[in-house]
Amino acid sequence: MRLTVLAALLVFALPPVTLAETSKDTGSDAITRAVADPARQADRADDARRKVAQVMAFTQVKPGQKVLELIPGSGYFTRVFSAVVGTQGHVYAVVPDEYAKVDSEGVSTIKALAADPHYANVSVLTQPAAMLRAPESVDLVFTSQNYHDYPDPFMGKVDPVTLDRQAFAALKPGGVFVVIDHVAPAGSGMRDTNTLHRIDPAIVKSQAKLAGFVFDGQSDALRNPADPHDIKVFDKSIRGHTDQFMYRFRKPAK
Repeated sequence: MRLTVLAALLVFALPPVTLAETSKDTGSDAITRAVADPARQADRADDARRKVAQVMAFTQVKPGQKVLELIPGSGYFTRVFSAVVGTQGHVYAVVPDEYAKVDSEGVSTIKALAADPHYANVSVLTQPAAMLRAPESVDLVFTSQNYHDYPDPFMGKVDPVTLDRQAFAALKPGGVFVVIDHVAPAGSGMRDTNTLHRIDPAIVKSQAKLAGFVFDGQSDALRNPADPHDIKVFDKSIRGHTDQFMYRFRKPAK
């Protein structure tokens, strides 16, 4: 009887961490905190347009995970990934050598971010565009608005299937590959990647499948039916509001 009472008292004496840890493990609370991080003050004006919370939820990123982010630009998503994965996780920001030649400002910005103690879990990786790799296996490979760049001349005409296979190899079993990009007309394939900076969602799906990925879902959060699909994404009539697809591919667990 005394042992039973003692056991009960010990249960009530334990710190109430179980529910909190379960909630944290889903990533939802971590995403909310990350988006609200005061260090992101300058990014707040773009959050509603870029649907950052919905994008993060779609990636299924969680605390403690490893993220490989391709061509991070100014680090808009990098800052959120950093806060979500926390001190036990890491974000590897990939800057291809070829891309660095046309965006030296962006390279300086992301390197400055990685040097900031607030983002101590961020590292910048510089490597040839055709040789995507990570220092360790990761849980998530993420690319936003730059998948279409890889097959273009300035990037060395990287075969997207080769890129996808390298992303596949970098991922842990069960890991995910998330691609966000500007929508090109149906059936256009890669015709518009170097001109309109768009790509047909259907070819992205087929390329990822050829690399071994399983299609795991899509989100319409960034879709815009008003986009005509036949103008450059930099056209002032549509810039910042293009129709974008968001696909998630998964590496089989076995």
